[in-house]
Amino acid sequence: MQEVRAMVRPLTAGVDASGESLAAAHWAAREALRRGAPLHVVHAWKRQPLPAPSGGCGDDRREVGEQVLERAVRSVRAAHPGLEVQALLPAESPVTALLAAAEDSEMLVLGSRGLGRVAGFVVGWVSQRVVARAARPVVLVRAGETSADEHLPALDGVSPEEIPEIPYRDVVLGLDPRHPLDEPIEFAFDSARRRGTALHVVHAVGDVHAHAAGGPAVLTEQEHLVNAALRPWREKYPGVPVTETVSTGRPAPQLVRASSRACLLVVGRRTRDGLFGPHIGSVAHAVLHHVACPVAVVPHA
Repeated sequence: MQEVRAMVRPLTAGVDASGESLAAAHWAAREALRRGAPLHVVHAWKRQPLPAPSGGCGDDRREVGEQVLERAVRSVRAAHPGLEVQALLPAESPVTALLAAAEDSEMLVLGSRGLGRVAGFVVGWVSQRVVARAARPVVLVRAGETSADEHLPALDGVSPEEIPEIPYRDVVLGLDPRHPLDEPIEFAFDSARRRGTALHVVHAVGDVHAHAAGGPAVLTEQEHLVNAALRPWREKYPGVPVTETVSTGRPAPQLVRASSRACLLVVGRRTRDGLFGPHIGSVAHAVLHHVACPVAVVPHA
């Protein structure tokens, strides 16, 4: 009997002329190689849903878009010659094009301008709307992010070719054990497995004083909830070492602290609309402004 291979969804990177989008494309290329998946590189050239004025401005925008896309694809192919790369140039607005691309992808990867080595992202208008509405995980990558940043510090004298052999930093997952959600948990476990690294699960219980009356009991109870939420996933991914941190305080500062030594931070996003429509969520919004490593925002019901 002929073996039937499961369809492998592509990864998609959205690019423009910025350095941050090129860093995102290279991060997506490395992730595609880890997953044995093809990479789609997308640039949407129609910036507004209006007819082009006379004088060929529409053609000019398309020509510029072709150049932007060609540069990004050429750079990715040169760095990853074994990767299957497809260039896509939809004549749509960026938000519309990226949301459509995300529908058919394993994940969407976008660049975001960094605020400095110890600060977080500048999440632009397009990225905010895509993250808030995408049906698939969206990973945000800062300008300047390289393969070396995913790995533990290299010893002096290590050549760039040897960096992939250095162990990866941990993957960090923000977890609320009262509402354990399959999609972010599985994404985090799977990401750690593919990198051969550990998963660090972080849960902040809120404003409970650890030394006040009842404080230790609350922490112990929450630790039990975390262990219970993770038990089936430990069994599904037995090769992934897991550590848990349960502490008092707000979630975002704890996640920011943990992510300083991470290669990827994973947070969830509810797909239900808020009062003013789709939104990223308070924790995801907070960490994006303070985290330096790539952040995966994973939608869940």
